[in-house]
Amino acid sequence: MSSNLISITTSHPLATITMTREEKRNALSPELIAELKAAFKELASDEDVRVVILKGQGNTFSAGADLSYLQKISENGPEENLADSRSLRDLLWQIYTFPKVTIAQVHGAALAGGCGLATVCDVIFAADDSQFGYTETAIGFIPALVSIFLVRKIGEQHARELLLSARKISAEEAYSLGLAQYVVPCASLESAVNEYAHTVAKNSASAIALTKSLLAAQHGMSLEAGLEYAASMNALARATPDMKKGLAKFLKK
Repeated sequence: MSSNLISITTSHPLATITMTREEKRNALSPELIAELKAAFKELASDEDVRVVILKGQGNTFSAGADLSYLQKISENGPEENLADSRSLRDLLWQIYTFPKVTIAQVHGAALAGGCGLATVCDVIFAADDSQFGYTETAIGFIPALVSIFLVRKIGEQHARELLLSARKISAEEAYSLGLAQYVVPCASLESAVNEYAHTVAKNSASAIALTKSLLAAQHGMSLEAGLEYAASMNALARATPDMKKGLAKFLKK
């Protein structure tokens, strides 16, 4: 895939998507959002890729929307703004439901929409110098789309405080809230991510995809409905080649 705003490097079973708007602090634009959607679509169909790492070039993960994008938003009519919002919604949902493990490799700032990108990944590895923030309310905007995912991830109490205060938090605080799963020295970030990625890449691809589908669908279900859905997914998993192969290998031991 030819691209101006991202690069994709593949070293099976891993793939890395790098946002390359370093001069703009990897700020989001309609074009970058479109290229990210195309990249995740491409990698979803690559059977040799088990884990996708998302990172930013330079000293920033992503600083959110750039100034020209914000200017455009302020001048758009209602229909244009709804279409634009839906485009970002589709990207966040695409990453959240991506059938493979996704890792946000965060260094420097992950703010506003950039923090949203990290939030919807399965795992966040944060360098100890990184900073997170849902800063939309500071400029009169609202963190509407990411709020749906953040409440799922860290609970309403913590999400409410972060979204309303628009304050920036350290990697350590992000870890304490459950937003980031790992905090490592900046110099060790890439090696730590790669080591973890290779470990989870050994797991069954079909089991990962089914588990992610299960997690995405069950939120909001009643206990009874959730258990029934889980039972049906359990039965589905038992029929997969990966399950049969894995069980046979386990029983041989």
